Amino acid sequence: MTTSRFAETVTIVTGASRGIGLAIAERLIAEGGSVIITGRNQEALDEAVAGLGPNASGVAGRADDAEHRAAVFAHVAERHGRLDHLVNNAGINPIYGPIVDVDTGAARKIIDVNVIASLDWSRDAVAAGLSRSIVNISSASALGASPGIAFYGISKAALMNLTVQLAYELAPKIRVNAVAPAVVKTSFARALYEGQEAEVSAAYPLGRLGEPEDIAGPVAFLLSQDAAWITGQTVPIDGGGSIRPIL
Repeated sequence: MTTSRFAETVTIVTGASRGIGLAIAERLIAEGGSVIITGRNQEALDEAVAGLGPNASGVAGRADDAEHRAAVFAHVAERHGRLDHLVNNAGINPIYGPIVDVDTGAARKIIDVNVIASLDWSRDAVAAGLSRSIVNISSASALGASPGIAFYGISKAALMNLTVQLAYELAPKIRVNAVAPAVVKTSFARALYEGQEAEVSAAYPLGRLGEPEDIAGPVAFLLSQDAAWITGQTVPIDGGGSIRPIL
């Protein structure tokens, strides 16, 4: 990258030891920023930080653990003394199948991590002095029927509405937006395309699945001052999937 939109800024990206979160961290660092990433696995997190370079650091833990969040914000205060941006990327989907068969305990866990934890990260960030913007990573599964991952889609729809509510309450100081990716080639989404990539890709007018970098660019835009008059919006990133003809 040749721009420096994030020079002298500090961003937390949750769930960023791999996939979309890691690509977002890479993009922000490439544009001059400092990034703190989180993830559940210490070894994977250490490997990601090493690859990101000296402008990155990591704190391992579960996204829905209050003690982990406290440790992250203490680390930010000690290392940087400021916080500009937050990306709520951490999410789970431990179940697959018809929604009528969803285990209630698993459904609660999905809400806890995908929605309530995003709220907790956001308000803790505000309390820690967050100064600019939040981007929530929702999903195209929130925009229509999503067989097999229906409750995941429900949780991501709730995250989209949380984006609107936070944007309204935190304006004008802090902007809050979201993106809604369709199927992206990550290990998290592998069950949705493995063994049938050509068939799944054919559903998108642009003729391919997403790559993590396809999400990182729009997220960087929404965090940056280039999006200074945008808040409360969810941007679909779906290879044109949402414009398929009905007839």
